[in-house]
Amino acid sequence: MTETATLTRPLRLGPLEVPVPVVLAPMAGITNVAYRTLCREQAERGADAVTGDGVRRPAGLFVCEMITSRGLVERDPKTLSMLGFDRGETVRSVQLYGVDPVYMGRAADILCGEFGVTHVDLNFGCPVPKVTRKGGGGALPWKRDLLAAILTATVKAAGRHGVPVTCKTRMGIDADHLTYLDAGRIAEDSGVAAIALHGRTVAQSYSGEADWESIARLVDHVDIPVLGNGDIWEAADALRMVEQTGAAGVVVGRGCLGRPWLFSDLAQAFLGRRSTALPTLGEVAATVRRHAELLAEVMGEERGLTDLRKHMAWYFKGFPVGGDVRRGLGTISSMSDLDAQLATLDPSAPFPESELGAPRGRRGNPRNKVALPEGWLDDTCGVELDLASAEDDVSGG
Repeated sequence: MTETATLTRPLRLGPLEVPVPVVLAPMAGITNVAYRTLCREQAERGADAVTGDGVRRPAGLFVCEMITSRGLVERDPKTLSMLGFDRGETVRSVQLYGVDPVYMGRAADILCGEFGVTHVDLNFGCPVPKVTRKGGGGALPWKRDLLAAILTATVKAAGRHGVPVTCKTRMGIDADHLTYLDAGRIAEDSGVAAIALHGRTVAQSYSGEADWESIARLVDHVDIPVLGNGDIWEAADALRMVEQTGAAGVVVGRGCLGRPWLFSDLAQAFLGRRSTALPTLGEVAATVRRHAELLAEVMGEERGLTDLRKHMAWYFKGFPVGGDVRRGLGTISSMSDLDAQLATLDPSAPFPESELGAPRGRRGNPRNKVALPEGWLDDTCGVELDLASAEDDVSGG
């Protein structure tokens, strides 16, 4: 069963055109090359379901998990190991984190010149206390001059390679210290190709509901494309966000955890056909098996299957899967272990409709006080950060 959906225009980021205006948000420990490939395959399948011509075409933008500028410039082995790409990734997209304009520019030059990266995204939205207390992530846009310097340096470096730069931010530190409108203006003035806004403050973290009205205000405030982020759990949510806010596209993070087929639904929805088909437990098991194969190819079987464990609760949330099987799936270390556990499942079990539209992943409670450097809120400019300390914190997890 299908129904007609409103068509949207492709997302344009400088020389890049993304036919389906959907971005997989970079998530630490999640959006490695295996998971990006899985989501991309699902998106391409959804696009083909609409066109029916059997041609694989880009159906979204799939961003590598965040790396630190200092780790890249100093050739940290762990950082370099994260820069793996599948041969099907025609657009190599990476999110870069840093607090120093010089390092950010040098890192962008390395990404584009040595690793063939064709899209760079900058992180100014992380709400984790160990990051914000050093002035990074969602705290950084409060210092308008530092934000401008980082954006300008990165855009200049990437521009030498013809590579567009985007950035992601939050509404602000808290309700009394909003930054997103200034951040949008600064991003536009710096030559950024698009800005993504998560409709929450740092203080909210992932609690409560995202404020889509702030996304609409930013759309009205700037001339560059604005991407909306926050509370997109189903394809219908994405269409509704675009319609309500005027956003040029959406960024999807927690909504795809354990549900990579969401990108198939999104591709179909944005291309004009909204599918209501839901995967059975057998189809979910097949997706898990494919995920395992991809991880094993990249990491080796034992390490790859260990990495898969954290996804199991998301994949089987709401399904009639017994406790013993869930525990077994949570301790797998080989393909044979996985196959044995999956074989015990009822492949005909329907998708639990109670999970539709339900939040996934971390939530937590709002914070009474955001961890910030001493005196951070005294003014909106003039700051010197300890680069090593700030980046060690975020690269630690």
